[in-house]
Amino acid sequence: MTDAAAGPRPAVPRGYDADEGVTGPYPPTEEMLAEPIPEEVRQAQEDRLREVWKEPPGWRYLSAVNNSEIGKWYSLTAFGFMLLAGILALVMRAQLAVPDNDLISANRYNQFFTMHGSAMMFLFAVPMFEAISILILPAFLGARDMPFPRLSAYGFWCFVIGGVFVMGSLLFDAAPDAGWFMYPPLSTKQGGIGADIWLLGLSFIEVASIAAAVELIVGVLKCRPPGMRVNLMPLYAWYVLVVGGMILFAFPPLIAGDFLFELERGFDWPFFDPERGGDPLLWQHLFWIFGHPEVYIIFLPSIAIAAMVVPTAAGRPIVGYSWIVLSAVGTGFISFGLWVHHMFTTGLPTISLGFFSAASEAVVIPTGIQLFAFVATLMVGRVTLSLPLLWIAGGLAIFTAGGLTGVMVAIAPFDWQVHDTYFVVAHLHYTLFGGMVLPVIGGVTYFYPFFTKKQMSRRLGLWSFWLTVVGFNITFLPMHLTGLWGMPRRVFTYPGGLGWDWLNLLSTAGSVIVAAGILIFAWDLIRPKGREPLTERNPWGGGTLEWSHDVPEEKWGVRSVPYITSRYPLWDQDKIVERMDAGRYYLPDAEEGHRETLVTSVIDARPLQVLRVTGPAWITMAAAAFTGGAFIFPTFHMYPPAIVSGALAILCVIYWLWTSTAQIPEKSTKDIGLGLSVPTYVSGPRAVGWWGMWITMLGDSTAFASLVFGVFFYWTAGTDFPPADAAHVDWRWSLMAGALGLAAWAAILLARTTNRGGRPLPAAAIAGAGAVAGALAIWAFITALRLPGLNPTSHVYPAMMWALGVWTIAHLGAGIIMLLYCAAALIFGKATPTHDAPMWNVSLYWHFMALTVTVTVLVTAFLPRGL
Repeated sequence: MTDAAAGPRPAVPRGYDADEGVTGPYPPTEEMLAEPIPEEVRQAQEDRLREVWKEPPGWRYLSAVNNSEIGKWYSLTAFGFMLLAGILALVMRAQLAVPDNDLISANRYNQFFTMHGSAMMFLFAVPMFEAISILILPAFLGARDMPFPRLSAYGFWCFVIGGVFVMGSLLFDAAPDAGWFMYPPLSTKQGGIGADIWLLGLSFIEVASIAAAVELIVGVLKCRPPGMRVNLMPLYAWYVLVVGGMILFAFPPLIAGDFLFELERGFDWPFFDPERGGDPLLWQHLFWIFGHPEVYIIFLPSIAIAAMVVPTAAGRPIVGYSWIVLSAVGTGFISFGLWVHHMFTTGLPTISLGFFSAASEAVVIPTGIQLFAFVATLMVGRVTLSLPLLWIAGGLAIFTAGGLTGVMVAIAPFDWQVHDTYFVVAHLHYTLFGGMVLPVIGGVTYFYPFFTKKQMSRRLGLWSFWLTVVGFNITFLPMHLTGLWGMPRRVFTYPGGLGWDWLNLLSTAGSVIVAAGILIFAWDLIRPKGREPLTERNPWGGGTLEWSHDVPEEKWGVRSVPYITSRYPLWDQDKIVERMDAGRYYLPDAEEGHRETLVTSVIDARPLQVLRVTGPAWITMAAAAFTGGAFIFPTFHMYPPAIVSGALAILCVIYWLWTSTAQIPEKSTKDIGLGLSVPTYVSGPRAVGWWGMWITMLGDSTAFASLVFGVFFYWTAGTDFPPADAAHVDWRWSLMAGALGLAAWAAILLARTTNRGGRPLPAAAIAGAGAVAGALAIWAFITALRLPGLNPTSHVYPAMMWALGVWTIAHLGAGIIMLLYCAAALIFGKATPTHDAPMWNVSLYWHFMALTVTVTVLVTAFLPRGL
């Protein structure tokens, strides 16, 4: 099979002179790749790689950070939370099986309902995608590991701590009970700590989600193998990039909403209290700006799995690769314009309803293109009906049915009739179960030989599939009729004689069948398989790089990093696996005793750096534990321990960065094979750390923009924002704070230039002066807010001004720590005129801070005076 998009391979290698520090022939010729390697050299290379990449023994195994271990832990933990959410659902269905049932109380039902939805959305759907991607993405890309292994480990431990904390509240009858969407004023006015557990616990989990998204985006952009241009990436990598970007822009508005919500819960700042100028609809806007993209964040990874299973089953490359990529990007983009789809009954203007209704219909187009491309691939190929394909087909069929009812509820007049009825429950589950659960099971079945080097049982798989699919339809298909006959959702019981009795009993019976199917899959997943033979290397006959994996398993990822010229290299590139195994490609050795992977350019994947990635460490667990304390202690209004935990978390992160990132290597370049020499240290836009900072700050700025959105929302939604007699932020002190913040920004830029000029100690002094300017900016911001006597508990206007100020002050504090880190790095030799990655990364942070400070000054001190 050929791939026209790959283009012809050059007959003679060209000189590699486009990037400073990279020398040697590139790309490799056939003659270079065919040159034999002596057996003793090959064996010595393998021994060194095996020693460097071995997993920690005994109890030290928990300190592992490599993607293969973290991905497995992450996946199994997310699956465990899904099973727990399923148990809650079974109890709720048992309660609703017959009228006037008293199996569980109303309060307990509300807790189960809230935690079922929260677990499925926050503890299973997104984490499962990120977990599987952490596990298999390096294999798709022919990389040794992800660029920030300890960040993946930190995110996983945050996820575990946060998930156990939130779900554990059920054991103490303290779980949140206001719904997984936490609408105010119910959730803000209720007593107890349930809402605080939801807000702070899930905010903590969102840290893990964003950390994983940063890791995955940078991995796709910068850790592809040489030659794998963006138009040759596996479709799975494209979907990881799109979904990672969606997480980056969808989760921050929810974080901003959580920030305002907890300020109201903890300090009585009235953001959602109409009696003091607040508006509960702001929460709905912020929540659904997250919530509707979340549906596609859940769905697109399933399409990504299908995009890998379908070509393998058809035995040919995917039809319409470019159309699928554009459709995935289009789906992600349009999904951010649908959030009011969930707010049609809130009294919004008719013109708004028309716009969002049209957008809700339009998203069907790119989604349909992807599905039709899969059908076309199967039609032109020679299909093998494998078990993974069966799960994918069943899932997409159920999702399509959910999409049809989605078109119905996208029409505002119809939505008015079925809103908050069981029709919506049915639509939601057809969309999410078909769009997530079934395809993920298919993906696990497909990749299981890669994960474990064993095969899952086809017999058990067929039983699981048919029980799950049949049981699902028995459960949720009748709910359409239940809803059309008027049964409201979120009720814990109902009276008899309304025609709902037999439908609810049927749905409960179906839920038991679904549970049986899922349990069969779970048993097949975890049952001991020690006596079963190892799988063959490529059991499905796939064409992408993950099926070049070693059997038995080796921890080094790939024996050597290949040069790629095709979207399906195992089909199109002759002898590629044999040459990878022989160490004929790049980075075949670990002679310095470090874990390493290649960093390449974003567009055309030309080698730029040998990146030394971090190994096993306990510091990530300590950082996660202390970060958890900073979130969990405020739940119980224990603020001193929270502050101490936050400080210790910062110290852990500083130690982690100081001891394991941007280390100055013993030599400036390294021969990575085939005559190519690549730098071992880079800074600025060529470095993965710079890209990590850039992507993180995009998400952070989105959260800040959501707070600014809140200001304009209050201004347009009410007539008393700001109140006629309101005191305003002192513009003189605010202007001074802005000037000092910009001075700190200028200081890091000047320090970086001074260091580059060969004067690290003066540069350290300048960075220290910038930290002083940042501290004075904090003092000026506080004075600007306090001097006029703004009382944040009196009205939403001063509360909003204080919220923006608190956000900016907290980020100035983080910027000060970074400036001091740079000063210390310059003084103690961690940063030099030629090794200045920390300076570049902190400069990038302060670029965003300069914008944040400027906007804060304008929005708090000057805009209100003109409203």
